[in-house]
Amino acid sequence: MADSVRVQKALADAGVASRRAADALVTAGRVTVNGQPAVTGQRVDPTVDALAVDGHPVMPARRRTYLVMHKPAGVTSTVSDRYAERTVLDLVPDELRGNNTRLYPVGRLDKDSEGLILLTDDGDWAQHLLHPRYGVEREYAVGLRGGPLAMDEVKALTDGIDLDEGLARLVNLRQATRIEGSRLERGDESGPPLFWYRAVLTQGWKRQLRRMFAAIGAPVERLVRVRVGTLRLDDMAPGSVRQITAAERERLAASRSGR
Repeated sequence: MADSVRVQKALADAGVASRRAADALVTAGRVTVNGQPAVTGQRVDPTVDALAVDGHPVMPARRRTYLVMHKPAGVTSTVSDRYAERTVLDLVPDELRGNNTRLYPVGRLDKDSEGLILLTDDGDWAQHLLHPRYGVEREYAVGLRGGPLAMDEVKALTDGIDLDEGLARLVNLRQATRIEGSRLERGDESGPPLFWYRAVLTQGWKRQLRRMFAAIGAPVERLVRVRVGTLRLDDMAPGSVRQITAAERERLAASRSGR
């Protein structure tokens, strides 16, 4: 079942009980799936399987939408902007919207940046990804002109750069491999090849990486988000959109350091 979840999660999503309490209901033999006693950890599809507690049917939670997009440069990551030529919502096909009319991006990528961005109508899910307490990592490919960074510049970025919001610090910074860099090259670029770095952070301040690199005199030429938690951009083409599977959502939730 592509969209299956554990039975205790299905019960929790439907508002029956917390996951822990739902697990206790299953253990006590009070939950059935399609008329048969449920077992702990059993996977179900709430839109197909008939769940019941003490013989009373459990109505499935309203189906939410979870999408991942490869945002191209030049597209604004807002729900609406009268000055924007295109927003991320303009790239979402009707068949992926379902019955949901209130999709919004999880966090933002500035107009000139590219890469992985998530969209949903599940506010709690979005908040758990964005809140600093959960420490969800965001990884970016950073393309620079003018040569590689000096050691003291790398140290400054990892030690922390003072911004208006506070001390901006990278979790990790390394030079990208040749293969990683070649995958990001575009045929329409002129001039010498960019020097690519991979930067990881858990903070999410506005244009944070661009401001950090500008502070050390290394302006960012291209910025591509390649990972959010366990979700990776991989070979998604610019402008493409797909659903995030239940298994991917579970792995993403398990990757949060605050859990």
